[in-house]
Amino acid sequence: MPATFTKSALLLALMMGLGHAQAASPISPVELATKDGIPHPAVIAHRGASFDAPESTAAAYKVARDLGADYLELDLQRSKDGVLFALHDNNLQRTTDVATKFPERKDSPANEFTWKELQTLDAGSWFNTAYPERARPGFVGLKILSLDEIIKIAEGNPQHKPGLYIETKEPKQFPGIEADLKDKLLDKGWLSSVGSKLGKSNTGVGQGKGRVVLQTFETASLKELQKEMPNTPKILLLWVGEGSIEPKSKVTFAESGEPTKAAYYAKQEPKDAAEFEKWVDEAKSLGAIGTGPSAQLTALGDQSYSDLVKPEMNQLTHDKGLLVHVYTVDEPVDFEKVMSAGVDGIFTNRAAELLKFYKRWPSSSVQDLLQDNGY
Repeated sequence: MPATFTKSALLLALMMGLGHAQAASPISPVELATKDGIPHPAVIAHRGASFDAPESTAAAYKVARDLGADYLELDLQRSKDGVLFALHDNNLQRTTDVATKFPERKDSPANEFTWKELQTLDAGSWFNTAYPERARPGFVGLKILSLDEIIKIAEGNPQHKPGLYIETKEPKQFPGIEADLKDKLLDKGWLSSVGSKLGKSNTGVGQGKGRVVLQTFETASLKELQKEMPNTPKILLLWVGEGSIEPKSKVTFAESGEPTKAAYYAKQEPKDAAEFEKWVDEAKSLGAIGTGPSAQLTALGDQSYSDLVKPEMNQLTHDKGLLVHVYTVDEPVDFEKVMSAGVDGIFTNRAAELLKFYKRWPSSSVQDLLQDNGY
């Protein structure tokens, strides 16, 4: 056999082998995030800077924005007269003075109130009572925010314009909220590649596809979001329990004998590996670009749930071409734990601490930013 033929054959074999290797290698998480215009790793300010100020209020969102968080996260609801607004709970008792203003309706869902009624409520004073060490007179009288107002806040700092990370909250209560959200985002210029409202000087997330991320626990809502906004990144939130991943144990909290729900959730895990994989596959099939799993926290507590960010779980999700944004992590020991396990972004109430962990040093302290914003 001539030497030249041998070299050619060898070169061809090497090229073919290289091609197969490239085809077999999944796209890296960083490349996945870049493709969708999402920072990696992403700092997702959970209800704003909600450790430092009343959740989902102007104080929390302005501080998160000015710290440099990548996203302002919110739970979307709709008032009785059709206004889209941010509130986590189904009713208003925990975070407002509804029991004083509307005592006979204090247990009613928030969506049974008109926007005018919602605007009479104090959504800040509860924080001063719950967290006296972080209380500020400027929190008294803070209002529930409409989506319009949160968009204005996101656009309000010329040096940093965060994106919006929006959850359809209890979407069964709000038929058509996905279409309403699309209409609002279109109207505000937040679904185009480069929104005229945001401008080219933006130094935050608000350029391109990743300026808005949509999230939900509900597969039915994910389908609607995909239908209404097919080009906007979406996340399927995951947890172990009813409506999501089937648990290995059927024992309820009441039956478990555990002293706290955190201790109970810490022991919950998927029925098996196939059950977890089924939900990752479901997320991808419905158009999601990633999952939002729960985490078990080192100190447990109210935010600690099933550990769905074990390294093998994250690897499986990455191998399927999806990102992992974990909720809700506030302490450096847990930042280190979940990042080492391979997550791509973190929902946090303590945006300042997560930014410091990533060595993205905020230009001002939380206290200075609260003061600068009038709180």
